[in-house]
Amino acid sequence: MSPAKVIRIIGVVLAIAVALIPAIPIHLGALLLAIVGLIIGCYVAADNRKNLFLMVVVLAVVVDPAVGAGALDAIPVIGSYIGNILSSLKALLAAACVTSITMIIKEMLSE
Repeated sequence: MSPAKVIRIIGVVLAIAVALIPAIPIHLGALLLAIVGLIIGCYVAADNRKNLFLMVVVLAVVVDPAVGAGALDAIPVIGSYIGNILSSLKALLAAACVTSITMIIKEMLSE
C-alpha cells in the first residue's frame, strides 16, 4: 500500500473520529485535521487537484446550514452525525487545498 493511500485512510478515520467522539477537544481535533490535511495535499496528483477543489466547494455548500438550509439535519436520527462527519472532511480537504495551491504556485514559478 502506498504512503498516499495510508495517509488518506488516516485522514478519513481521523475526520470521523473528530466528528463522532465528543471527548476530543475541538481545538485539538481541528489542529490534527489541519496537519493531516496539509500532508494529504502533498500527495494530490496534478490531475486530481480540480476534483479536490470542487469537493471542498460542494462540501461547503452542503454542510453550511445557511447555504444548504440544513438539509442534512432533516434526515432523522443520523442527519446530524453525517453533517458532523462531512464538516470534518471539509476541514481536512480544505487544508489539503492549501498545500495543493502552494504546490501550483511553486510549479508556476519554477517554469
